[in-house]
Amino acid sequence: MTGASAHGGSAAGTPTTEPLIVGAMVRTLGAYPSGWRHPGAHSDPQADAAILRRVARLGEEAGLDYLFFGDWLATGPDLEFRDPYLLARIDPMSAVLYLAGITERIGLIATVNTTYADPYATARAAASLDVLTGGRAGINLVTGAEPRAAANHGRDVHADNADRYDRAEEFVRALRLLWESWDDDAWIADASAGVLIDPDGLRPAAFAGEHVRVEGPLNVARPPQGHLPIVHAGTSSRSRALAATEADLALIAAPDLASAVEARAVLRDLAEASGRDPGALKVIVPVLPMAAETDAAAREIVDRLLLLVPIDDGGPHGGRTAFPVNRSLGAFLDAAEIAADDPVRRASVDDGVPAGVAARFAEPAERTLRLVRERTGRTLGGERAVTWRHLIAAHAVPAAFVVGAGGAIADHFEHWRDAGAADGFNVLSAFQPAQFEAFTQLAVPELRRRGLVGRDGATLRDRLGVGAPRRARVPVG
Repeated sequence: MTGASAHGGSAAGTPTTEPLIVGAMVRTLGAYPSGWRHPGAHSDPQADAAILRRVARLGEEAGLDYLFFGDWLATGPDLEFRDPYLLARIDPMSAVLYLAGITERIGLIATVNTTYADPYATARAAASLDVLTGGRAGINLVTGAEPRAAANHGRDVHADNADRYDRAEEFVRALRLLWESWDDDAWIADASAGVLIDPDGLRPAAFAGEHVRVEGPLNVARPPQGHLPIVHAGTSSRSRALAATEADLALIAAPDLASAVEARAVLRDLAEASGRDPGALKVIVPVLPMAAETDAAAREIVDRLLLLVPIDDGGPHGGRTAFPVNRSLGAFLDAAEIAADDPVRRASVDDGVPAGVAARFAEPAERTLRLVRERTGRTLGGERAVTWRHLIAAHAVPAAFVVGAGGAIADHFEHWRDAGAADGFNVLSAFQPAQFEAFTQLAVPELRRRGLVGRDGATLRDRLGVGAPRRARVPVG
């Protein structure tokens, strides 16, 4: 979505619902593969501390609800081109603990992989973070999809989907039981009587499942939130079931508005079927805003990012084993269903795309062309022509850019909220720190004017509006 409002008069109207949940998904090396190459962009993981401090300050000043840190338990040369931000990154729990002491209001959510993590150590670290921040901690539970992670944790193979989710479900129950080790009034500290605790208010978890076993009690004070908000993302039926029954925030990645509306409805129906209030499950979608002072300036940034994507253009990248096979003119023309003997296959990647050839594109390639034209302002022919390089990059590295000045980005947020597609957004930045700064300074004021951001709450749980903590289910025998 670019340019002027696509949402009519509601842009200036009074919102009919509460503000959206808006957090930042922090990737210090940027969320778009060529972002680190943009002039002035952060590109040195050893200097991540400075970027984390700046992002935290900007997010807190903007009134965002949380900073979210994902995770990946392996690395390799293939990630240089596919997801550079995964090559070398700060452990998420370390990142949120680092930021705990230099922030005051914003929530801090760290990712833990339940396939490999220890539930007692996780419950202890998470509860400690909640105590240290006065109730600003959250935890994102994942099962992992990286086969290389298995060897990094002393295993021969990565567990299959069923085993991973069996363990994840037990992991959540163990966490909840450990967080309930202390009653609210168990800590007495009566100096005159010499009584520190009520021993009846301290209980073991005594959980024994097929995959997880933990005795407890937890040797950390009761978390201020009781239970930290739990986040989960995934697309499989088991993942949806876990999100619907146990999560407070469900992260979905929907390719379009209709898909998001459907996914949110399915999750809320599953939550209700499990006995929950469906309104207590908040569905969050990712967004990659490309913010600038003007729509034209935002389109120029997208244009540059596409031109900076490494492609197989006869340079040094094409011969590397880890280089993606889909970043070539031939791969794009295959997707466009252009004949193998068509003369256009001998074109230079920096040639303009002929209108006559574009007219023969199959739907996937035609859609890529349409998005490139919308997001960069380029045309077929003329001084700023769409080149093959643009199309190769946009097709090989798709991204749901929302491009424009603050009004265009606010339109997108408002439209998705009003359509029932999302309760909130995880904001990604193509490169740091300039793009996150642009979002907070150019888009957030307009979002705030429309009542789309600005939630209240003493704790992260309160701020998210996810209701009281769910009690742990009775442990299995």
